[in-house]
Amino acid sequence: MNYYLVAAGCLSALAALVHLGCIVFGAPWYRFFGAGEQMAKMAEQGMLKPTIITLFIVVVLSTWSLYAFSAVGMVVRLPFIRLVLIAVTTIYFIRGIVGFYFVTHPMGRSPEFWVWSSVICLVIGLVHLIGLIQQWSYL
Repeated sequence: MNYYLVAAGCLSALAALVHLGCIVFGAPWYRFFGAGEQMAKMAEQGMLKPTIITLFIVVVLSTWSLYAFSAVGMVVRLPFIRLVLIAVTTIYFIRGIVGFYFVTHPMGRSPEFWVWSSVICLVIGLVHLIGLIQQWSYL
């Protein structure tokens, strides 16, 4: 069993659940997790935009989780598994690296949000990369 890809799948699933929690619990969660005051205010006003954006993120993260689990045989084998896992790993790394730029240009979020979310994305990307390298010949 490739524990790195299992962990990667769990981390993406956890991120999806946190985003789902923002939809369910609303503005306080959007604020706590750093989505920005604009998203929190739209959630307070009952606007659909934050829900739609966040639901899209939930679907993407859940799909990424399924691909990691698929790579280790925990769920049915999904198509384009190598390509998707390479893309997911790359996206996590890019998001992690680019996020540090936004520490000094926060765009409505706190610098702390960008630091923490970037570190988290880099860690998840690294876990994906190690798992992907270990599992490569089986994919």
